[in-house]
Amino acid sequence: MENRSHSRFFSSNGHPPRSVDDRPPRPEAELRDAIRPRSRLVVGLVRGVHGLHGAVRVEVLTDRPEARFATGALLHPEGRTEALTIAAAQPVADGPGWRVTFREVPDRTAAERLRGVYLEAVVPAAEAPGRGEYYWHEVIGVAVTDVAGNQLGTVRDVYRAGGAEVFVVDGGAVGSFDLPAVRAFIRIFAPRRGEIVVDADALDLRPPRQRGEPEP
Repeated sequence: MENRSHSRFFSSNGHPPRSVDDRPPRPEAELRDAIRPRSRLVVGLVRGVHGLHGAVRVEVLTDRPEARFATGALLHPEGRTEALTIAAAQPVADGPGWRVTFREVPDRTAAERLRGVYLEAVVPAAEAPGRGEYYWHEVIGVAVTDVAGNQLGTVRDVYRAGGAEVFVVDGGAVGSFDLPAVRAFIRIFAPRRGEIVVDADALDLRPPRQRGEPEP
């Protein structure tokens, strides 16, 4: 699955999801749509600027940065129609991320306007996930229940930790919780039909205590 309409994939074969590429754009209703021709997926987040000549430091939100940040590739600031053409890009030697310059961003002043902006790439239908694989954005908004059918909340976000994906779930009686995408916790993983079923006991999920309520 991908991240924010990111380009990352999940596999539903009972093993931890396999990431292939990127994070998901708003509104949430659009995040759950199957990938369509010329879908735009988030591949990076501008974290800062570098130097005086328009370079930016980009947090990588794709498993294929060499392709997404190739010279001549087009990226779109999230929510905008205009495209930015990559003039040069390379991994940052002294820290995480990539240093990227765009032909349309000539100086530091212009680069500052990109700070905090997600960058999207157009993804053709040929790059759609295979059978049993999902983009991160397809999981955002999916309801989560326990094996008895009790509603536990909705997936609000996805992040990676230690090489595995983790879903952030909230809106249910147990409050907000993190759901690692591993077989030990997930019994059914079918986001395209709006179904994620988990083992609440294995996750040790309990409703939050009310103020003044004694410890169990």
